Amino acid sequence: MLGRHLLLSLLFPALVVATAAAQQPAFAIPATPATPTEAMPAMEMHHAPATIPTGPLVVSFQGKQESWTAATLAPLPHVTIQLYNAHTKTSQSYTGVPLITLLARLDFPATPHGKDLRYYLVAAGADGYQVVYSGGEVTPDLHDGTVLVADAVDGKPLADSGPLQLVTTGEKRPARWVRNLVSVQVKAIE
Repeated sequence: MLGRHLLLSLLFPALVVATAAAQQPAFAIPATPATPTEAMPAMEMHHAPATIPTGPLVVSFQGKQESWTAATLAPLPHVTIQLYNAHTKTSQSYTGVPLITLLARLDFPATPHGKDLRYYLVAAGADGYQVVYSGGEVTPDLHDGTVLVADAVDGKPLADSGPLQLVTTGEKRPARWVRNLVSVQVKAIE
């Protein structure tokens, strides 16, 4: 009697799984994808094709905001940083304005202390890709890296990545770079 119960307890879960699988509709995986986008792995689809329309970059902090285009960014002091772009597998020179420069115009604290450290930034591209930076990461007072709103690469205006792109030094790969940058919103942890 015990042997039959043991046998049933071992077979019952397998029977349930087999029955459930038999009730699921079958599906076929196409041999070749219909479009090149479907061929891309899900992790690489964080950016859509470069044909996405872009608007001005809107930077906002505590109810204040400013809009930026490559033309309105041009008169501001620029810096150039050398970065390795893992996507193109080359070293590149990005030129632009440090993000902290644009934030400081909206009274974002350049030397944050205490409760200023609760701020974080959400940067978004025209394709909907979003990344998060802590307020301290964009502030040279606390962080060695540079978060740059780039308007040129290797001495030329950005093409597929622009007109503006967010790039960062000090990271192992460009996962938080944002092409076709359209917004940077500063928020606070509640």
